[in-house]
Amino acid sequence: MVTKDTLRAHFSSKDPVLFSYFDQVIDDVVIEKSTTPFIDLIESIISQQLSEKAASTISDRFHALFKTKKISATQILSLKDETLRGVGISWSKVSYIKSIATAVQTKALNFKTLETLHPDDIVKELTKIKGVGKWTAEMFLMFSLGHEDVFSYGDLGLRRGIMKVYGYKKDPTVNQMKKLEKQWMPYRTYASRMLWRIGDLK
Repeated sequence: MVTKDTLRAHFSSKDPVLFSYFDQVIDDVVIEKSTTPFIDLIESIISQQLSEKAASTISDRFHALFKTKKISATQILSLKDETLRGVGISWSKVSYIKSIATAVQTKALNFKTLETLHPDDIVKELTKIKGVGKWTAEMFLMFSLGHEDVFSYGDLGLRRGIMKVYGYKKDPTVNQMKKLEKQWMPYRTYASRMLWRIGDLK
């Protein structure tokens, strides 16, 4: 994992504007590799288009359906769709969750193999699964696989963070974001995590 001193040197020289927030937010920026990628992907589906509170409530209900802490694809596929719907998961998300579980059970999706691929290829593989879009795949790269150089143009929180930091009056365009992210390479995930944290500052 990259050190704080390396990040300080990088952002202070490449993007002084973002760096002006560095000391306020960097201690909250931790990038780690998850030990539960399968469940992470399931929970990313559960949380889509929901508030953090609602997503947490439904996730807790989902986990309560299982007697063991380690949830398998087989266990999920054994549940009736109505059971998953009953904990607050929409019908479409039930379908997506079952699609992920099926991909894992049939070995069409192998997380150990996935980790060896280039990030762009990981996105391609994940988005083959029904319900897993590019944004979900990018969040998976950042939060589950611990990739340090990922940015998501489609993330609302990142766009809001950019507006706050750089004083944009409206959503930044893709071209504007491309110019910014070039400055952050090869630490775009750190920049993203900083922007999300900055967005929460009062």
